[in-house]
Amino acid sequence: MTAPIPFHWDGDAMVPLTPFRKRADDVFVIGQVYRLEEIEERSAKSHKHYFACIREAWQNLPEEWADKFPTPEHLRKWALIMCGYADERSIVCASKAEALRLAAFIRPMDDFAVVVARENVVKAFTPQSQSTRTMGQKPFQESKDAVLDKIAQLIGTDAATLKRNAGMAA
Repeated sequence: MTAPIPFHWDGDAMVPLTPFRKRADDVFVIGQVYRLEEIEERSAKSHKHYFACIREAWQNLPEEWADKFPTPEHLRKWALIMCGYADERSIVCASKAEALRLAAFIRPMDDFAVVVARENVVKAFTPQSQSTRTMGQKPFQESKDAVLDKIAQLIGTDAATLKRNAGMAA
């Protein structure tokens, strides 16, 4: 399905907004039952502030972290994984040596994945998407707060100071 179609409640029915009526006619079948789910809109201001904070933190990373995080996006996705906003895949190998080889093979497949080999098990962690389509307002805010706390620690500050230094109000 394409982008969501906005509706308004008129007291009796959900009515598509005027610019979207033709698309609603094309997509929906009269008499068919559809499930309606409210999607809480995220604030564009909050979204911009989040990325401004990440950029601010990235620009102030200690030198020893520069190679690990070549872009602010690398920093954000690493922090998502470290804060538990990740998908995990585990592979059990026949030996520790095989696990090390497999981990070395997997690492270059995804620039943002964190791949760990412990004994004979390889775990690959990939960051969850924070797109508006996949993460609603509440989980986005929770992940935003966790990520900003994590990256603020890396630069030796707290999230409140990072937010102020990003030049935008939260």
